[in-house]
Amino acid sequence: MAGKTYDVAVVGAGCFGAWTAHRLQQAGQKVLLVDAYGPANSRASSGGESRIIRAGYGPDELYSRWARQALPAWQSLLARAGQRLFYPTGVLWLAREHDPYNQQNQAVFERLGVPYERLSRSELERRYPQFDFADVAWGLLELDSGVLMARRAVQAVVEEAAKHAVEYRSAWVKPPRGPGRLASISMQPEGEAHAGTFVFACGPWLPKLFPGLLGERIFPTRQEVYFFGPPAGDPRFAPPAMPAWISLGDEVYGLPDLESRGVKVAMDRHGPPFDPDTGVRTVTPEGVEQLRGYVARRFPALKHAPIVETRVCQYENTSNGDFLIDRHPDFENVWLVGGGSGHGFKHGPSVGEYVCARLIQGGATEPRFSLASKGTVQHRSVY
Repeated sequence: MAGKTYDVAVVGAGCFGAWTAHRLQQAGQKVLLVDAYGPANSRASSGGESRIIRAGYGPDELYSRWARQALPAWQSLLARAGQRLFYPTGVLWLAREHDPYNQQNQAVFERLGVPYERLSRSELERRYPQFDFADVAWGLLELDSGVLMARRAVQAVVEEAAKHAVEYRSAWVKPPRGPGRLASISMQPEGEAHAGTFVFACGPWLPKLFPGLLGERIFPTRQEVYFFGPPAGDPRFAPPAMPAWISLGDEVYGLPDLESRGVKVAMDRHGPPFDPDTGVRTVTPEGVEQLRGYVARRFPALKHAPIVETRVCQYENTSNGDFLIDRHPDFENVWLVGGGSGHGFKHGPSVGEYVCARLIQGGATEPRFSLASKGTVQHRSVY
């Protein structure tokens, strides 16, 4: 590494960092990509098996637009990777009688031309008999949305970038010192890397690298994920019979049985604080009881289903759920990119494109992504 200088060094090879490096390389930049544990590693927020990609964001049309822009970029790159890493399962929103969020979803779908169906309670029961819709009045089905196989998808982005001259290194980056202009980063065991611009897209590690600035503005939380084994020979819980689904009123989401891993179900509410390096990644008895109870109510045929797999990952939350994409106030050539807040994975291509444009072309930044807009008390408003 000695003597090498890059246009941009990107720290963090999760979804945001990988796509940022890829977009910068496509724009002609000489790029270094660094990660302490490896692309989409088991400690990363991007390291799970699967993630929903959907356009529904209620009133937050900005994220709906970004999701729609991201979907074809994912599809194109993953097709080149030669692997089946996107499943067009559809995404079903379960709505209550008076449900302003899903009413706003429908209005945004109309404005953006998102293909969807609005389903009555009777239509839901006829089409999806594996669900118990006792508390559901109607539904919205996003027709061309679905599921990304997250860990392998991020690794495919990094592999694609490396084919086109992005240099990847596995190394731990020391917290930068300043202020002023950052000349290099110190990596263990790789040594120093010099660059004109540095992008820190290291998710839940951002508070560790910048404790004074982000220690009280980024909130990593512990999130438990469960996979329930469907009955033998029962096709109702795999695509195309079962879509991915979201019940915002319950703060629960689920994915069908993909690649024979089981039906994935998780709570979407924030868990307790979590350390991505040392946090215990085994589920709790309380979590098991809670999810078993929910699954038994929502899917009667899974009442006694075995839990065939579990995961503990983390959300990397900002105070309200908006992304953080802004210049570091103390380093003129350092950018902070993060705040996925449990919904960011799908937006990787759009985030990469946005960061690339800011670095190369400049221009106005989105106020919602600014550091100044990030509070020190969690008050989630983006789902």
